Amino acid sequence: MNIETINKLCCPFDRADLTLTPIHTTVAGNVDEGYLSCGQCDRIYPIVRGIPIMSPDEYREFELEKPLLDRWKAHLKGKTIEHFRLVDET
Repeated sequence: MNIETINKLCCPFDRADLTLTPIHTTVAGNVDEGYLSCGQCDRIYPIVRGIPIMSPDEYREFELEKPLLDRWKAHLKGKTIEHFRLVDET
């Protein structure tokens, strides 16, 4: 995903701005792996092989995304994922 694409994307649920957290980038500077997060509804959208996964919740499968999110635990800044949303660990 081209870094400048983030300026054209918004949360499909509430149209709020998204924050990009890159995990792996290519030599050209494109995001190969990472996630987008919504500051308003706290939803998280993974970026896999440069493609943001921004499907509605009912079409996403947490079990398929879980291994990827577990690998990114250090990048989640102490938060966990519940129902495709970032929540503070308690």
